[in-house]
Amino acid sequence: MDSSKLSSVAKTLKPSPIQQLSYLAQRTNAVNLAEGFPDFPAPEHIKAAAVTAITSDFNQYRHVQGICDLVADKMKQMHGLAYDPVTDIAICCGQTEAFAATMFAILNPGDEVILFDPCFETYETCILMAGGVPVYVVLDPPYWTLDEIKLLDSFTANTKALVLNSPHNPTGKVFNKDELGIIAEYCRTKDCLAVTDEVYEHIIYNNEPHISLASLPGMQERTIITSSLSKTYSVTGWRVGWAIGPSCVAFAIKNIHTKVTDSAPAPFQEAALTALSSPSRYYKSLIRDYELKRDFVLKSLGEVGFNVEFKPLGSFFIFAALPESCKLTDVEFVEELIKQAGVVAVPGCGFFHKTRDSSENVTSYHNRYIRFAFCKGDATLTSAVDKMQQLVDATGRLKFL
Repeated sequence: MDSSKLSSVAKTLKPSPIQQLSYLAQRTNAVNLAEGFPDFPAPEHIKAAAVTAITSDFNQYRHVQGICDLVADKMKQMHGLAYDPVTDIAICCGQTEAFAATMFAILNPGDEVILFDPCFETYETCILMAGGVPVYVVLDPPYWTLDEIKLLDSFTANTKALVLNSPHNPTGKVFNKDELGIIAEYCRTKDCLAVTDEVYEHIIYNNEPHISLASLPGMQERTIITSSLSKTYSVTGWRVGWAIGPSCVAFAIKNIHTKVTDSAPAPFQEAALTALSSPSRYYKSLIRDYELKRDFVLKSLGEVGFNVEFKPLGSFFIFAALPESCKLTDVEFVEELIKQAGVVAVPGCGFFHKTRDSSENVTSYHNRYIRFAFCKGDATLTSAVDKMQQLVDATGRLKFL
């Protein structure tokens, strides 16, 4: 059979460059700072709960209502939001499925969805598969600030929803109260739904609290929150996530989830009960450890010639600009980094998209950023830095910077 039998959407899909780079790291034994998964052990108490669930034979299709109960409690404690755990929360196979199911639940063909650029690659694919049209609003570098006029101009009669990821991948930006207020105001006045990706909700620095867009006035009834165990508990392979929102949307997401995957992995749902009941000291330790990793990698990148103007306020990524003196594109730089240093990072161009008013001014920096993931063990980060420092020339920069 040839590709003519494929759907129009399938023909447009390409392999994830992030995953491809991770596979390359495995094949070449390079240090992987590309994909956002930890290479250190998951917490012992959570792993023990999963083992107990398996040996207790929680191995068949299953819906663990206790997850919804704990998530509802968390939303009340963190944000003062009341959700019915029976009707307002859907368990899914990770945040990715929760987001995809949300798009299938709310979009009709031609509906437009606003996204902030740069953004994670999965969003566009899910929107397109649901028949929607992605519309990108540029965040202005180097601090990735929101321009209210650009946001306002992105709304049309066809706008159905807006996607917000905060803390943000790939930049590490955390949208501040003023920016959230602007977004909320336009969602309300334009009668627009909001879909949030809050997987980094517990990885925010400088003792700042996480603010969910749903907690702003008039937003709970028009916001669908997606999140998961993956990042907070270092179990990205378990695929347990959830969507929280108005009961009619949550009901639709549950139905889509059931038709597509039936249930999230049963033993890991059971273990989620232990994860979500972790004491406050766990979350404090998580932030403290990631802050140390962030600061170590930031300092090290600066020492080998990177231009890191923005210090991540959340998540576990650094989006570093290539210095003006570097003649390589982001893709060319990553290729040299792999060949010469044995270190893998992600070219920033995969996170950028064309906007309606894309100009040379806007797109000129699309191939000038590199994303480094610092959600790795200390030995991994030290090894990556050592490999790069071995290639520093007399000017104090990497030879190919």
